[in-house]
Amino acid sequence: MMNPGLMSRLGIIAGGGGLPLKLIQACQRGQKPFFVLAMQGQTDKNILNDVPHRWGRVGAINEAIDILKAENVDTLVLAGSVRRPGLLEMKPDWRTLQVFARLGRSALGDDTLLRAVASEFEKEGFKLVGAHEIEPQLITPEGVLTKKALSPENAADLAYGVKVVKALGQLDVGQAAVIQQGIALGVEAVEGTDALLKRCRTLRRKGHGGVLVKTCKPQQDKRMDLPAIGLRTIRLAYEAGLEGIAIEAGASLILDREAVISAADKLGIFVTGFKAP
Repeated sequence: MMNPGLMSRLGIIAGGGGLPLKLIQACQRGQKPFFVLAMQGQTDKNILNDVPHRWGRVGAINEAIDILKAENVDTLVLAGSVRRPGLLEMKPDWRTLQVFARLGRSALGDDTLLRAVASEFEKEGFKLVGAHEIEPQLITPEGVLTKKALSPENAADLAYGVKVVKALGQLDVGQAAVIQQGIALGVEAVEGTDALLKRCRTLRRKGHGGVLVKTCKPQQDKRMDLPAIGLRTIRLAYEAGLEGIAIEAGASLILDREAVISAADKLGIFVTGFKAP
């Protein structure tokens, strides 16, 4: 059992992307004790310089629990994207196999699997928190954040995109879609948003540009895997010929918000936070 006499220590289970670094920096600024459990093949090793950490692997839940307890972690945040390997590559431990067996075919969905993994940590006494609870500035505010606003055509694409992505989310498929002129050019699945945007470069239609729409799945636990955008999203959206990005206010993250807004303004695209119905 964890020693209740020790100061609360946050464990950051770090996947890929820029979110783990933002949480590390927030802890350092606030002088909050923390520890990083980096995931092999997922975490950027460059963010771990002079940072207390150990490496673990996807599919080894029991090993992760043992490491976190040994490091006197009592609170957890799951941060960053995780490319899910196949079962043979994953080499799941006995506890992970039990989760898969319990879920059956439901384990194929990211949200269902994440919630099951989170439950295993909670059974061991860890408290799970969302990334936005560690760094509130990450959360997307409501309204247009850029100089460029939405046209009536953009607003119509956004409204349709929300319906498309919520339907995807209900099936635990993805969190994003690209809509242009009322047509879904592409939807996000296991490949992620970056690959979706790259794929849509060749699908763009003549006329006014499209919109990237990102929103939470209806059943999503908002402590985990919130939709997020960053500077790379802005660049890829511009290269895909899109006119803007719409992301769910209060239920999504913007990494480096000021830099993201500045880059969007320079490229002439909009970023807006919307309230989902």
